[in-house]
Amino acid sequence: SAVLTVPAAAVARFRRRMIESITAASEAQVPLEEGSTGRFRVFRDAAGGSPVAIIVGQPDFSRPVPVRLHSACLTGDVFGSRRCDCGAQLRLALARLTEAGGGVILYLEQEGRGLGLANKMRAYALQDGGLDTVDANTTLGFDDDERDYGVAARMLQLIGCTRVLLLTNNPGKLEALSEAGVDVTGRLPLYTPVNADNRRYL
Repeated sequence: SAVLTVPAAAVARFRRRMIESITAASEAQVPLEEGSTGRFRVFRDAAGGSPVAIIVGQPDFSRPVPVRLHSACLTGDVFGSRRCDCGAQLRLALARLTEAGGGVILYLEQEGRGLGLANKMRAYALQDGGLDTVDANTTLGFDDDERDYGVAARMLQLIGCTRVLLLTNNPGKLEALSEAGVDVTGRLPLYTPVNADNRRYL
C-alpha cells in the first residue's frame, strides 16, 4: 500500500491558517463555584474547533493580567481523575484569579498534551505497562508534548490582553507563549497535592 507523506512546511502552513482563522463566535456570563462570574467567550476556527476564553471577574487589561493556559482534560477536569493534577490546577487557578480580582483562563482543545483523547488513553495503557508519560508518548510516535500555543496567543490578542502573568508549573509555556508574540511578565506556580496515582506523572 502507498505511504502518504506530508511535508513539515505544509503542516506548519495549515497550523498558521487555523490560527489566523480564529474568530469570536459567542459570549455569555456564567456564575462560577468560587463566587465569581466568568464571561465565557467561545471562539471558532476554520476546522470547527472551539477554544474558550473565560474572563474571570474584572481584570485590568492595562496591566499584566493573570492568565492560565489550560489544556482540556476530560478525565481530570470533569471526572476528577487522580492520574493527573489537571482538574485540581483548574480549580486552583480559578480561586487564584477570583482572589486577584480578575484574570483569564484559556481552555484549549489540547487533550493529552495535544495527542487527543484516544491517544491519551493509549498512552495510559502503555503507562500501566511501566512506561512514563514521555516514553509512552514517543512510543506512539509523538513528541513528549504536541501542544501549540499559537492558538492561545491569537485568543489573547482578540480579547485585548497584551501582557500576561502565567499561572503554571511549566516554564516551557512561558517560552512558547513569548515565541508566539505575547509579552509574558512572569510566572506564578500552581502547587497541587501529590497522590499515589499521579506521583509518576507529576
